Amino acid sequence: MSSEMGLLLATAASIGFFHTLLGPDHYLPFIMMSKAGRWSLPKTTAVTFACGVGHIGSSVVLGFAGIALGAAVDSLVEIESHRGQIAAWGLIAFGFAYFVWGLRRAYRNQPHRHWHEHGEQESHVHEHTHHQEHVHVHSQEAAVSMTPWILFTIFVFGPCEPLIPVLMYPAIKNSLWGVAAVAGVFGAVTIATMMGVVLLSSAGLSFVPLGKLERYAHALAGLVICGSGLAIQFLGL
Repeated sequence: MSSEMGLLLATAASIGFFHTLLGPDHYLPFIMMSKAGRWSLPKTTAVTFACGVGHIGSSVVLGFAGIALGAAVDSLVEIESHRGQIAAWGLIAFGFAYFVWGLRRAYRNQPHRHWHEHGEQESHVHEHTHHQEHVHVHSQEAAVSMTPWILFTIFVFGPCEPLIPVLMYPAIKNSLWGVAAVAGVFGAVTIATMMGVVLLSSAGLSFVPLGKLERYAHALAGLVICGSGLAIQFLGL
């Protein structure tokens, strides 16, 4: 391996790491959904990994197609920019819809008291929530089970803008091995960073009791996801 190629691979790894770390959309949705949905560690890992593969894979496919067709870098970057707009608005829409659903669910599950009379001189009161006893289980499970698929779809549209220019250098040198190596290193580092941040943060949050905010966990998750999309769209994060 030439020194040029070694430097390019190191550059791809560092860009993949910092691009992921500085982009909250790469990990906040998974952290919040894991906490709100009480996902197990295997489920959190699987969903994060699948979304990471979809996120990287779509940009790799676009990059290889552009190289095969001889497209200019500017054209591919423009396409990635449009895909980014779609992904950002997808996060905003999904987050807001989930926020509204979470608020509605929290309102329905508001604790309330019931008095019970036992004869003329004996009575007692108990507090409960509809979530514990009367929730529509099937509709709730359907909504929650759709979440990973929605996130996956959004992440497939989500571009990796730095990947395309990095891929172009070995392509110009007519090195297919170089293109594959750069894509592989960038993708591996990006997905590893995503999973590392998500799993460490989720593990830490598991020890944080929400107390009375527990019933608002879904609404809070939706709000954070919506905020991530807004940050991408209007702050360029």
